[in-house]
Amino acid sequence: MKAVMIVYNQALTEKVDYMLTSLGIRGYSMIENVQGRGTVNGVPHLGTHTWPEINSAMYVMVEDHQVDGLLAKVEKIDSINSEVGIRAFMWNIERSV
Repeated sequence: MKAVMIVYNQALTEKVDYMLTSLGIRGYSMIENVQGRGTVNGVPHLGTHTWPEINSAMYVMVEDHQVDGLLAKVEKIDSINSEVGIRAFMWNIERSV
């Protein structure tokens, strides 16, 4: 099992929801109003007057065979909306209860 954290501009919320639905990924945990800045060329998303955009983050637990499809969809959303911003980070889940 893998954990995937997806951090994205809130403008992409509907696309992210659709992505998960189309992949048959039902369960997730979501955190709203996530502040930050991309490491390469991202502008700050701080929810302030100067930097008004804001992010959300979503944690999804998926089976190993679902990872490639999920990451490919995130990459596709990013390629279409690169100025808005979406990233995915994955790590192994060794045990859950």
